[in-house]
Amino acid sequence: MTEVSSLTGRLLVATPALADPNFDRAVVLLLDHDEEGSLGVVLNRPTPVDVGDILEGWADLAGEPGVVFQGGPVSLDSALGVAVIPGGSAAEAAPLGWRRVHGAIGLVDLEAPPELLASALGSLRIFAGYAGWGPGQLEDELTDGAWYVVESEPGDVSSPAPERLWRSVLRRQRSELAMVATYPDDPSLN
Repeated sequence: MTEVSSLTGRLLVATPALADPNFDRAVVLLLDHDEEGSLGVVLNRPTPVDVGDILEGWADLAGEPGVVFQGGPVSLDSALGVAVIPGGSAAEAAPLGWRRVHGAIGLVDLEAPPELLASALGSLRIFAGYAGWGPGQLEDELTDGAWYVVESEPGDVSSPAPERLWRSVLRRQRSELAMVATYPDDPSLN
């Protein structure tokens, strides 16, 4: 098997050609990527469910909109917390209940008492389910042109306008990807 270069912490941005409705205009933060597969959460799929309805203790710490996001089509009955710790450089010790994924972005132990992390968190999102790929599956999709791979920014996790995240992530690229942001929702109407 060939060695896999880790994409952990990067964003997968769905290309307009991606036909899977689960990932139409999706922006996925990769939380883990190695030779055993990949796991990420879709950052721009808010649900109508308030965080307080399923994880009451975490509701006050969740950023706006304070709803649960559909992290992907796998294990919709499980929850993942992704949080940004301001100034959370790799050299600093991670607070208890938080595991660094990339830079200031990390996973929250939702079994921990919320007050343990309350003072350290800059933003928090709760995701129901996740996006997962088996060994080599994501690499095949990348080869097929299903995803653009771009750098993440801490603000992507807590975007106050998740419905615009696909366009804004593409627009900030310093390449021809910025033009893809203008791709119409329905090209047949052109």
